[in-house]
Amino acid sequence: MAVVELELDIPERIRVRGCERIEDGHALEVEWDHPIEIGYGHKVQVIRDLDIQGKPAFFVYQPPYHRCRCGRRQWLIPPFKRKHTTVTLRFEEHVLWSLIASTEEDVARRLGISAEMVRQIINHQLKDERHIDPDRVITDVGYDEISLKKRHKLYVTILTDLTDPEHPRILAVEQGRDQAAAEKCLNRLSPEQREQIRTHRTDMSGSYIAAGKALLPNSQNVTDRFHVAQKLGQVVDSVRKKNSSLQADFEHGGAEAIPFANVGVSQASPIAERPRTSRAAKLV
Repeated sequence: MAVVELELDIPERIRVRGCERIEDGHALEVEWDHPIEIGYGHKVQVIRDLDIQGKPAFFVYQPPYHRCRCGRRQWLIPPFKRKHTTVTLRFEEHVLWSLIASTEEDVARRLGISAEMVRQIINHQLKDERHIDPDRVITDVGYDEISLKKRHKLYVTILTDLTDPEHPRILAVEQGRDQAAAEKCLNRLSPEQREQIRTHRTDMSGSYIAAGKALLPNSQNVTDRFHVAQKLGQVVDSVRKKNSSLQADFEHGGAEAIPFANVGVSQASPIAERPRTSRAAKLV
């Protein structure tokens, strides 16, 4: 009998009792400790978690409850999800990360969830009163904007702790992508934490850069290389479109018939007077 071992990233205080492959996904039976005496409901709860090996994964558990003095059951919320949701908290963060440079429709299609669920997750994140431990050491942060819909001016700003690049954590989420939204995110940090920050990574938005100058006195702005590459690609594409006729002539072998004036080479230039040598002759 073959044995397959999987290395799983499980939230703290959560234990996996079993793992089973079900059709095109993974089901993880989980449990956790409780500080009070509890009972368990008969129905099994299934909620979406992060993918495993590119396949959807789900936490499966029996919902716990505590019986109060009046005899009524009080259902306990698991530490890895919020009330009245069917996804884990870290799956919510994964959705936010996926929305960077994408839209809710694209993310919904890619993750196999509805666009309505994506919007619900964003609303939960916006309403959250995130508590940031004032003793937490933060040296690097990053701003990102999320566009919720194509051709709609609906944006969200995300502030992320990049101190540990292998485990980035979302610190704050605010509506909008202007300087005010960025400053609201930064104001979630204590003055001491803002003074400790050494770099803040942004796109080329002047609003984010201005927020960093205003509230991060010891930090250096670093432009995200993704946005640099994206901007370069846009410039190259723009030049290509402006010179489409020149490119068409070149592709059809007509480049030699183009006057030198059209390609920016003077008739008196040494390049113009240089005898033409075939490519084959150069390679010999």
